[in-house]
Amino acid sequence: MKQFITFVKKEFYHIFRDVRTMMILLLMPIIQIILFGFAITTEVKNSKIAIYDPSKDIATQQIIERLKASDYFEITRYLDNSSQLDDVFKDGKVGLVVVFSERFNETLMHTGKAQVQILADATDPNTATTLTNYASAIISSYQRDLLSQTTIPFQIVPEVKLLYNPQMKGAYNFVPGVLGMILMLICAMMTSISIVREKELGTMEILLVSPMKPIYIILAKAVPYFFISCVNLATVLLLSVFVLNVPIVGSLLLLILVCLIFIIVSLSLGLLVSTITDTQLSAMLVSGMVFLMPVMLLSGMIFPTENMPIALQYVSNIIPAKWFIVIVKDIMIKGTGIGSVWKEVLVLCGMALVLIIVSLKKFKIRLE
Repeated sequence: MKQFITFVKKEFYHIFRDVRTMMILLLMPIIQIILFGFAITTEVKNSKIAIYDPSKDIATQQIIERLKASDYFEITRYLDNSSQLDDVFKDGKVGLVVVFSERFNETLMHTGKAQVQILADATDPNTATTLTNYASAIISSYQRDLLSQTTIPFQIVPEVKLLYNPQMKGAYNFVPGVLGMILMLICAMMTSISIVREKELGTMEILLVSPMKPIYIILAKAVPYFFISCVNLATVLLLSVFVLNVPIVGSLLLLILVCLIFIIVSLSLGLLVSTITDTQLSAMLVSGMVFLMPVMLLSGMIFPTENMPIALQYVSNIIPAKWFIVIVKDIMIKGTGIGSVWKEVLVLCGMALVLIIVSLKKFKIRLE
């Protein structure tokens, strides 16, 4: 029995000796329950919408007040003319626009019918469907209240129009996210594991004492994964266009440039992970926490970030895949140019610069 207890103690000492791995194992359940508890939700709340109301009469104002009072919508813009409709969607500032017809109340009172158009950004089909259903339900509730006050059979007909993805194909939403996840996993995870493997096997010390400078050793580790990622990028784009029928509406050159920037960001992340881990197991655990789960849950790939708590929305801003997915959707699906995505591109460039500097400074040229 004493020998058994001794072996148990030895295993505990072995676990506690690797403090980083122990912290990951203890923190991972906490992080997972927080992410899965708050990030995964099918509810759509506080979605940013715009209103185009040329009539500005009592009926439209009452409907707008009901939309404003709802927890589902946050009215962020009032449009002055119909030419702004396309721009407000391409800028990504709103996901839905409610358009009232001219002389709405007058037409409703004289003919008993009035039209209102609901325009939705369908690059995310599930969110677009949910938003249009919520808006239609609010308009229908206003119509029911009118019917309860009079015998006139008032009828308000919502006309739903889905932009950029009228066929409601799920591939339009998942292709940008899957592309980001593939590039992140191959570049970041495999790069970190490749470098840490050299440390674990003891061959990194041999490489560092070779005549080649350490920076060239790191670049030599990263270059193969850069080219493999380029091949995967071409494969995913070809399959998306010719198999999944997802169009590249915008500039192909701009799309490829953004993808190359994202690949550099991912390679820099992998290098950073390799500087803080000493074993392949630690590298895989860190990669799973830092890359896989956040990309899937906090990047907007599956669940819209605006539905998450404010704290998680701030956390999502430091995830490169979030900005990458926004850019790819805008270029591929909406056909926007650099004028609409320049802020997101600058964010990715800034992340790449910071990660490269931090990673190179933290990289140890002498092994302990």
